[in-house]
Amino acid sequence: MQPLTLGFSPCPNDTFVFHALVHGLVDSAPPVEVRFADIDVLNDLAASAALDVVKVSYAALPWLLDDYVLLDSGGAVGRGCGPLLLTADGRPTAALAGARVAVPGRRTTAYLLLRLWAQGALELGQVDVLPFEQIMPAVRDGRYDAGLVIHESRFTYPSYGLHQAVDLGEWWESATGLPIPLGAILARRSLGEAGIALLDKAIRRSVEMAWADPSLSREYVLAHSQELDPAVADAHIALYVNEFTRGLGSEGREAATQLLSRAAQAGLVPATAI
Repeated sequence: MQPLTLGFSPCPNDTFVFHALVHGLVDSAPPVEVRFADIDVLNDLAASAALDVVKVSYAALPWLLDDYVLLDSGGAVGRGCGPLLLTADGRPTAALAGARVAVPGRRTTAYLLLRLWAQGALELGQVDVLPFEQIMPAVRDGRYDAGLVIHESRFTYPSYGLHQAVDLGEWWESATGLPIPLGAILARRSLGEAGIALLDKAIRRSVEMAWADPSLSREYVLAHSQELDPAVADAHIALYVNEFTRGLGSEGREAATQLLSRAAQAGLVPATAI
């Protein structure tokens, strides 16, 4: 059987989730061939329908659902895990008007949340896309006034001497009462209903196997993580891999629907139905 092409990030939550599937430990699961990439690259690969299964930003879904279907398992939705807007000088948010900002991608959920938050409050200045691991050094070194960070940067930004200006996840939860829909898992529609259902079940089982014995994936997780401290990797996994990763459920799907409907009403994305 030809392996399915599977794209996800090298971050600890993704390598933890997909370890069992990638290593052929899930019974009856299709074989997969992995493509590691930063989330902005994955969004672009999905836009060209280059992969069979792919982790993408929820913010990118309006441009992807003609070719892909949203899976129930494997994604990143949660509470207390939203993106952070950081500065080097601890300036108040009102002083961010016109700020030069580094972001991890224009179709990332992080950037969409930033734009929703900023609407009616302030107008940002120059916005540039950088690989997420370059954002904190760029802010620290004065190349940007602020940086929008995701992943394990949530745990490590104080070591760069940076300050939190806005917790966009906290803002979203306060505004909606819903969890933050960050990363979605999509499967190509051409795999067919039976193939997609089998894949969704296999990913759910991979999550459950990772929880049952975290030591099995430890070497794989640390080999690909930007942050080599095992304690940081463990904190990252504990925050981003949760019951919504096992299955979105009605609350997870409502969070995604609310994000995209609010963004569409604000004219930030095309209207779409999940």
